[in-house]
Amino acid sequence: MTPPEVDDRTIGQLLRSYLPLEPYRRLVLVHGRYAPTAQQRFTVDVDGTDHDVTVTDAHSVLGVLGAWQEHRESAKVGAVLVVTTGVPDDRLGWDLRGHALRRTTLTVDRAEIVAQRFGATEVEPRIRREPWLLEALLDAEPSVGWSRTGPVLTHESAVRALLAVRFGLVDDSPDAGALLEWAQSAGGPARFLDLPSAEQDGLTRRLVDTVGPFAVVFTALVREGRARDILPIGVLISLLDEAEVPTDVALAVGGLLQNVKADAASRHAFVVAVQGTLERWIVQAEDGGLRGEDARRRVLDVLERADRIATERGVEASDHPFLPSGFRGRLRAVATALTAQVDGTTIQVAEGALDRLREHRVTRLHPERLAAATMAVRLMRWLATTPDPASGVAGAVAGHVRTGGWVDRALTAVWAGENTAEQAVGHAFGLVHDAARRRRDDLDEHFAVRLRHWTEHAAATAPGGALLVEQVLDEVVAPLAAETGAPLVIVVDGMSAAVAVELGEQLLDRGWTETARNAGGREAAVAVIPSVTRLSRASLLTGVAAAGDQAGERDGFAALWKRHGREAELMHKSDIAGAAGRRLSERLVTALADPDRVVGVVLNTVDDALDHGREGDRTGWRLHDITYLQDLLDAARSYGRPVVLVSDHGHVLERSTDSAKSGGPTQAPSARWRTGTPAEGEIELRGPRVLEGDGRVVVPWREDIRYTNRRAGYHGGASLAEMTVPVLVFTPGPDAVPMGWFVLSPELTRPAWWSSRPSPVVPPAPAPPPRKKPARVKKVDDTDGLFDLPPGPADDAPAPAPRATTLGARVIRSAPFVAQRKLLRRAPEPEGVARLLDALNDGGGELSAAAAVTMLGRTGREPGPVIAHLQRLLNLEGYQVIAFDGRTVRLDVDVLSLQFGLDRT
Repeated sequence: MTPPEVDDRTIGQLLRSYLPLEPYRRLVLVHGRYAPTAQQRFTVDVDGTDHDVTVTDAHSVLGVLGAWQEHRESAKVGAVLVVTTGVPDDRLGWDLRGHALRRTTLTVDRAEIVAQRFGATEVEPRIRREPWLLEALLDAEPSVGWSRTGPVLTHESAVRALLAVRFGLVDDSPDAGALLEWAQSAGGPARFLDLPSAEQDGLTRRLVDTVGPFAVVFTALVREGRARDILPIGVLISLLDEAEVPTDVALAVGGLLQNVKADAASRHAFVVAVQGTLERWIVQAEDGGLRGEDARRRVLDVLERADRIATERGVEASDHPFLPSGFRGRLRAVATALTAQVDGTTIQVAEGALDRLREHRVTRLHPERLAAATMAVRLMRWLATTPDPASGVAGAVAGHVRTGGWVDRALTAVWAGENTAEQAVGHAFGLVHDAARRRRDDLDEHFAVRLRHWTEHAAATAPGGALLVEQVLDEVVAPLAAETGAPLVIVVDGMSAAVAVELGEQLLDRGWTETARNAGGREAAVAVIPSVTRLSRASLLTGVAAAGDQAGERDGFAALWKRHGREAELMHKSDIAGAAGRRLSERLVTALADPDRVVGVVLNTVDDALDHGREGDRTGWRLHDITYLQDLLDAARSYGRPVVLVSDHGHVLERSTDSAKSGGPTQAPSARWRTGTPAEGEIELRGPRVLEGDGRVVVPWREDIRYTNRRAGYHGGASLAEMTVPVLVFTPGPDAVPMGWFVLSPELTRPAWWSSRPSPVVPPAPAPPPRKKPARVKKVDDTDGLFDLPPGPADDAPAPAPRATTLGARVIRSAPFVAQRKLLRRAPEPEGVARLLDALNDGGGELSAAAAVTMLGRTGREPGPVIAHLQRLLNLEGYQVIAFDGRTVRLDVDVLSLQFGLDRT
């Protein structure tokens, strides 16, 4: 019988299998013919040791003897000679075979070698029937060897191991996502194309069996050499699944698969897998960091390539939900709507275009561009409202912290605008910004006129209805301390109303409960004049309108609280940082740990940013942007302290303005105040609250005036943004809200135009009086009572009964609701459930936890147990009618209607 042909790969595997048994042998006899194209000299790694190997093909006894003799005389020590031969053992003789490995001619049984390489003694017969698989397993063994499988190597284990190596899988369970990532790898597809066609066929069949119809299209494209375009092609052929795809588009897109024999099911499975992989990458991109940036770049590379292929083939796909051209088209649609005259119809068009932009997958990779578009539409809504300038200074600053700060926040984002070459979009953003800025200027001018008259007589004894910055500690913080214990007062120097509303949102998201002294909402104080740190901060911290340095602030802060019968400590920048291994200083932590000591901390990050140029590029502030703020909040929560977040003055931002052309001196003492005669955009202020210029200064009310060198932002002027001092009060939870104070849900802190849907009417709810410990009640059902609530006062949050025809009213009258409520102890009152369901339905299906608790008549309770009890009532059979993530309550109206037998019509 003709000896089988062997090559260097087979010899290498044979040596790795047998040489460890007799490592001192240097002659190996192999039954076979050596392939002419195989290497005759190579190195084999056997158990971590490299062996030089020479292979000779000899088919006579003399040839074998001669080869061995020559090797012994000339080869270096340790080198191995392999002789492939067809001479039987009985002709070779014992003297020669005595030198050979295993003292015999080794038979090349690939199946046996494969079994040994897997640590098995046998292989499943199916493996022997597939020569391509044996060859592939011998060729593909990783450097660390195959994983051991047991005494019998099964066909399933062998193929999975081979797939893992050939396709770079982390484990041996291939899936569509892993294969698509492999297709984008460097070299992987090219190495696959270098494999023998028999192995390519075998792997293709196995992938179809393992992964499903997706593999039909996937392997066909890889074998055509189009692995680089697999994901872009998957994006484009999704067009074929549309209901009314034009014929020319269908032909052009279908041509991408002209050589692929795939049915509709295989094509659909391929599209779903591609979109799923891109979605996973988008989620990774949203997580940020280096990994997120890599995922973002990968997605954009794929989608931009898909766009180019579409252009090359003449495919019109500008509205495709994945293609960047579709994103740009939807963004331009928003811009077009923004340029129309503002009325109810154009706002609806703009909101519809914005909704379509949000739905585009690429939008999630450009959050800053979506934010600018969203803020532009919000400004459009604000411009459609009727202007209502406040009649006095008190009303103006209160209105600014409740509305104007949101406007300024939107203006900042829209000013930053579009960061690409989309000129039409940038133009539209500019139009909206300028229109909103003109209205803001009108409000500032109106405020300046009122401020001029008010300033002439305003003082702590006659504030004209306004809260003065020097009164904040006495009138807001001291009553809070009397009810809740010593607070932490965080002074964010330079924090404008725009910054305050953004930070306030983030505190609510982190589980803090906002509260206020009255139902009107957030409070604001009026800064001293000019509104600079040296004056306004000292006035805030000492309770007296005066200038001061840090030492004066510390002494004045302690003296003020001493008048209220409390010890107090104020810390500035140098007092906050801890030693090695500690974020906060020991002195600060010790002060916070004292429940009777009022602690004040001054944070300069915002004010420093104005001086050093960082604020100019910002479109928003996050808690972690302000050094030590998150650490202080965490510490306050751990010690159960309420937090007062307050500023000393606001600021305006640099918008590439020139210095004011005024009649004043060339060197003003500050960027936003001077002495002399007022010019256009300026106003002269005089009175007891003017602490510079001998009681008389000139200040600009227009934001585009400055007197000194350009910086990122300025303060000291008379605009609402500079003169308004936001005062925000938070408690660690609703149960810590002072008696008689009001809980402010997020819906109460946002202006109505901020959302595309009107916010539900959530009445400001005063904190309930202290509750007595409830008497123990014997259980009458089989529930564990984990979320049972003690009965609360019936008038916690008085509200009108639900209308008879509302969604909530229909639910509480339904038989399933009545039956389920009988099974629960202390179930929420039906009227409260109806109010909440109606509010959720009116508000787009979402409501903050605080607002939901108020609607249920449970003001001041912890939201978790209250909402959990509601879920037990409404989530029949485990279906998610009500979902809760700790911050937001969500209603699924469809599931609600189905579970409670309601007619949606």
